[in-house]
Amino acid sequence: MDEKRSRQVIIAGAGVAGLTAALAFAERGYAVQVYEQAQRLEAVGAGLQLSPNATRILRQLGVLDRLLPAAVRPEAVVLKDARTLRQLARVPLGQAGESRWGAPYLVAHRADLQSALMARVAEMPDIRLTLGGRVEKIATGSHGVTATVVIGGKTAEEQGSLLVGADGVWSLVRALVDSKRMASPRSRFSGELAWRATVAADSSAGPAFAAIGAVDCVTTFLHPGFHMVAYPVSKGDAFNLVAFTKGERIADGWSGHADPSILAAAMRGTAPGLVKLVELAGPWLTWPLHTVEQTQPWTTSNGIVLIGDAAHAMTPFAAQGAAMAIEDAAMLANIMADFPTDPMESLRIWENLRRPRIAKVARRGAVNRLAWHAAGPVAVARNLFLTMRPSGKLAADLDWLYGWQQQKIIRR
Repeated sequence: MDEKRSRQVIIAGAGVAGLTAALAFAERGYAVQVYEQAQRLEAVGAGLQLSPNATRILRQLGVLDRLLPAAVRPEAVVLKDARTLRQLARVPLGQAGESRWGAPYLVAHRADLQSALMARVAEMPDIRLTLGGRVEKIATGSHGVTATVVIGGKTAEEQGSLLVGADGVWSLVRALVDSKRMASPRSRFSGELAWRATVAADSSAGPAFAAIGAVDCVTTFLHPGFHMVAYPVSKGDAFNLVAFTKGERIADGWSGHADPSILAAAMRGTAPGLVKLVELAGPWLTWPLHTVEQTQPWTTSNGIVLIGDAAHAMTPFAAQGAAMAIEDAAMLANIMADFPTDPMESLRIWENLRRPRIAKVARRGAVNRLAWHAAGPVAVARNLFLTMRPSGKLAADLDWLYGWQQQKIIRR
């Protein structure tokens, strides 16, 4: 492989994972070609939480300053009983969290993060972004990786040393890779539905939320049938609301419609103020939560790697989907750049290092889901534990997650 190809990376997908990977590789001296199958970039989803383990990396890549004007730095994560609206726990964020973990905890609209990433990408001459480019075929050999891409009905080929599948839970790259090397390319419906709404602070739903939640915090309402997370976005001009219930599978995609009686039934017994908020915030878009089997390989021996949701999509109950994609991207670029003479070994090291952390985050999300939907005596015990545990201890419980930084790797 010639020198030019050895320093070129092909990325499929221009979401959070793909754009972060592009920036991380470009910062380490690689030429990067990003292909996005959509004709224009649209921010799917609504709000997202960016914990310090993610914003630390965004700061290193020159993205954070572009995001801060549109983001909100919440003062705390607050857990409330959905039946009584009684506060159960408060995890301090804001300045206290930034001092503890070395970077801010932010909440933002996904479109604002994507805009900040794109603004930084536009400043990087070694990154080329092609919209409407669909990776149709992948070939590997002594030349490296060749991606056959369809752009506007025409076929083109791009060659590089590495192809990064950053194209999300319904990844085309995952589907194209030899099934003997990677497991089933299909994602799996988790049995959970996310109900999403974004409401203006000056709408009728704005005061309804202010009456039952802290407008400067991330508030989670706990109930056996559902839980709901609410927080400010867009400089505080709007609130992102997302409720989670059990449900039947609906059409694959980021949003759709489901019978609102599912949400109403799940909320039986909740406080009237919460019921009022849900009624005023509608109509709700429904998002089927899909996961990807994490036992499948994320890398191949011939220069293909999956990152973010393409590799390990998980339910969002640890609020770490975007953060894990950002960590994946930055760590991959650093390891590949630090050990350029053996890229396949670098991929192996990256995967071996990422797997334990991803698994631990997934376990934390599963524990959160069980705790937040607890009923009967288990809910009583949960409430007692949360109310008795000091806020500093609750913050310390998250040091492993929010305080994470990539350690220098030394090969022997």
